[in-house]
Amino acid sequence: MTADFRHFYQKNWAERTAIVAQQAHLTPAEQALFKQYYLPQHHEIIENYLTDYPLPMGLAVNLVVDGVDHIVPMVTEEPSVIAAASNGAKIVKCAGGFTTVLNQREMIGQIVLEQLSDPAATAAVIEAHAAALLKVADAAHPSLKKRGGGARRLRTRVLGQGYLSIDLFVDVQAAMGANMLNSMLEAVAKSIGVMTKQDALMSILSNYATASLVKAICDIPVGLLQAGRYAGKLVAQKIASASTVAQLDPYRATTHNKGIMNGIDAVAIASGNDWRALESGAHAYAVKDGQYRGMSTWTSDGRMLHGELELPLPVGIVGGSIKINELAQLNQRILGIQTAGDLERIMVAIGLAQNLAALRALVTTGIQQGHMHLQLKSLAMAAGATPEELPVILQRLELASQQDLATTQQLIAELRQTKEETDD
Repeated sequence: MTADFRHFYQKNWAERTAIVAQQAHLTPAEQALFKQYYLPQHHEIIENYLTDYPLPMGLAVNLVVDGVDHIVPMVTEEPSVIAAASNGAKIVKCAGGFTTVLNQREMIGQIVLEQLSDPAATAAVIEAHAAALLKVADAAHPSLKKRGGGARRLRTRVLGQGYLSIDLFVDVQAAMGANMLNSMLEAVAKSIGVMTKQDALMSILSNYATASLVKAICDIPVGLLQAGRYAGKLVAQKIASASTVAQLDPYRATTHNKGIMNGIDAVAIASGNDWRALESGAHAYAVKDGQYRGMSTWTSDGRMLHGELELPLPVGIVGGSIKINELAQLNQRILGIQTAGDLERIMVAIGLAQNLAALRALVTTGIQQGHMHLQLKSLAMAAGATPEELPVILQRLELASQQDLATTQQLIAELRQTKEETDD
């Protein structure tokens, strides 16, 4: 029988879980997972809340940003992410650490008008009243201006086909600022409607935060890059070449950039930030000149390897779900940050550290060597190996001709059989 999901959002937690259990034919053990990870306060974060979905959280170490040591909480299910970030950060730490550049931190929102017979003329009217419209924006969120933030400027862009975008730039202070910006945009849109007799098609923030750019830079003596039989100078040259390929080829750039975002997303999740917004903005920035390219660049002169990564990273340390997420607040303490800008600097540096470690592995021993040990560990745990059994199982797996679930389960069974015979 099909369960009744009518008015599901109005039902309490016990009713919801009972309905889901009926629909999916869940066992008592499966239903118990809902209770195991349940937090009552999370009813207020999302609709139709059932339970939390836990992900592992660990610490990246060795990160030095602008002369300050940081330990960095990261949330990720991918085994090699934290290891790579720590590895890359360690190499750069030996070279003096990362330096960062953050010139401004403003969010951009759009008010879009449609079906304009003369968009340029409408734009001119709006620009003539820009000062008044900025006051309207500030009046919609006066507390922001009191804290030193507020509306900074307006920009108009003719999009074509009768569309006009009015872009509002706002200093949102310590917040990511989506809600406050949207409120300000709606107030400005009403004033523009009166002024131009044109109703807005929409008023919404943009996640393409080109007024919140942050850059990480590092310079590494090539001797620090030696990997096994590969001399540091050769490794630096190969990393620079791999970077060039990511600038030329979107197929390579996509994977190159995924690795960078591995680190940035993991810090974003740990700090309670919207990693999806950061992803969309970062990938849009990667195609800003018309071709999708690698987000980072690496060059070598034979003595030093120079790396740079610049991205829009509009993060916050207050507001949204952060205020009710105790772990996000704790992680801010662990990070040792005071401002949203501090968090941006750490995140871009982690992204560049991640990229360095990945490229160094890729052009020397190959990406699989480091990956595979961690992947085999996950495989052994999935097959049921206990922490005590893991070292032996990993050794045997590395020598096995097949490295799959069935083989791992067989190895575990053989180990346990041997132990039983020994105990007897």
